[in-house]
Amino acid sequence: MLFVVINEYERGLRFTLGRFSGILGPGVALNLPFLHHTIVVDIRTKTVKIPRQETMSRDNVPLNINAVVYYQIVDAKKAVLSIADIDYAVLQYAQTAMRDIIGKNEMDNILSDRERIAAQVEEIVDKEVAGWGVDITAIKIQDIEMPEDMKRTMARQAEGERIRRSTVILAQGELAAAKNYASAAETLAQAPGALYLKTLQTLSTTVSQEDAPTSIILVPAQLLKVVENFVGKK
Repeated sequence: MLFVVINEYERGLRFTLGRFSGILGPGVALNLPFLHHTIVVDIRTKTVKIPRQETMSRDNVPLNINAVVYYQIVDAKKAVLSIADIDYAVLQYAQTAMRDIIGKNEMDNILSDRERIAAQVEEIVDKEVAGWGVDITAIKIQDIEMPEDMKRTMARQAEGERIRRSTVILAQGELAAAKNYASAAETLAQAPGALYLKTLQTLSTTVSQEDAPTSIILVPAQLLKVVENFVGKK
């Protein structure tokens, strides 16, 4: 190939008689047969998928976790001269770091704070691969799968928590209603004739809701007071 085309998102490593002689930027470069050899490197962000693997948490719960590593080549020379297979190397480091971090955290922390876990894995991997001219831009944990018996246990715990909350809310409502009833009773007791009017209102509402004819005998409040005083004296 007499000429080689380097795209905007690529860099070319020029080797002259087997020795590294420079980096080619975007454009067209002369590539003399038997003299030059050019390796084109893609510097766009790439992804490496960490396959689902079983990892043991600190509290001895087996978790199946998969994730995705996002990385970018920032030094094409190091990426070619320092490592043979970047994707495989990044994957191996990410898997090792994932198992290490998961093993230092309990299951509850892993489930509730996966972003922190991913950030710790990213920090370890980024430090390890920096010498290869690679920058780890992000690591995202996709799925965390628990054993079936653990799922059932957590579901029962969640149901128990919902029942507890509903019981507390119901008790609070009953307490508020009792306070309102007590306040209303105190107010009616202090207002002359208020209790009698409330009774008439209740009777009127009850009668209006009945389909069958209803007979009501009304007794004057004064008479009820006389009877109350008479009974009280005895």
